[in-house]
Amino acid sequence: MDQATHNKIVSFIWGIADDVLRDLFKRGKYPDVILPMCVLRRMDAVLEPTKKAVLETKKMLDAARITEQRAALSDAAGQAFYNTSKFTLRDLKSRGSQQQLLADFEDYLNGFSPNVQDIIDNFKFRNQLSAFQSRRARHADQQVPRPRHRPLATRYRQPLDGHGLRGIGSQI
Repeated sequence: MDQATHNKIVSFIWGIADDVLRDLFKRGKYPDVILPMCVLRRMDAVLEPTKKAVLETKKMLDAARITEQRAALSDAAGQAFYNTSKFTLRDLKSRGSQQQLLADFEDYLNGFSPNVQDIIDNFKFRNQLSAFQSRRARHADQQVPRPRHRPLATRYRQPLDGHGLRGIGSQI
């Protein structure tokens, strides 16, 4: 990825943070939310093609009452990690109520394999969700700002490789 594209993506992410996180978090705390979301989105994108197979495998394993499911689910995902939640991040963005969104997002996070749960725990991301919810409740009477940016997919269509994601992560 060239430097100009890298800079556009970083600016795009910071623009969304300014639009959505302003008044809810101090600017210095934005990375506590942005970085885990970038990592989750990357994992979500990697798992998206095999989501249906993972859900079918999970259903079959549950029906057979097989408790040790990690290897089979990883095989179905074609990765060393998986997510058994019925949701993807793309599904969650269409949630109408904040309460439903939070419950569904927690279900989404809980659906990840134990190795990803460790990553989520190390980010202390669930703490950020609690803080976000309480701050959101205090600002409930204010209108929710809508990001002024077009979706990233319309601005940058090539997938990010690990190197590109690391570079962006270092800027966040």
